Amino acid sequence: MTVQAILLPMFVQVLLTFILLFWMTVLRLQALRRGQVRADAVALRQSNWPPRVTQISNAFHNQLELPVLFYVAMLLALDTKTLDLFILVLAWMFVISRILHAYIHVTSNQLEHRTPVFMIGAIALLLIWIIVIARVLLLAVV
Repeated sequence: MTVQAILLPMFVQVLLTFILLFWMTVLRLQALRRGQVRADAVALRQSNWPPRVTQISNAFHNQLELPVLFYVAMLLALDTKTLDLFILVLAWMFVISRILHAYIHVTSNQLEHRTPVFMIGAIALLLIWIIVIARVLLLAVV
């Protein structure tokens, strides 16, 4: 397995985060220019943005939460040489779930669809952590 193959899920997750960041920024600037919100009404992160802007913003901020644990787990697994095909499959499950979660978040935003997708990713990430921790502690890898 190449380093590129191992890092590709992380690169895709980073790309998703930047896409949402720039989309959110464009919508925020448009809302300010159109007078939908005043700058002083949102300068301290108040939740006064129009609903669509808030929806995209929430999708972006969500990519800064659980994915942090993903990046750390993958880099730890890579560094300790505990990363294998099974962890790579789980990594792709996590990233695909994040893409689907973001898609649902920015479209219908229905919790009954978003929550199960979120849980699939969270469970995949938890399994990655359990496997890496077990391998590091039980196999004394480091």
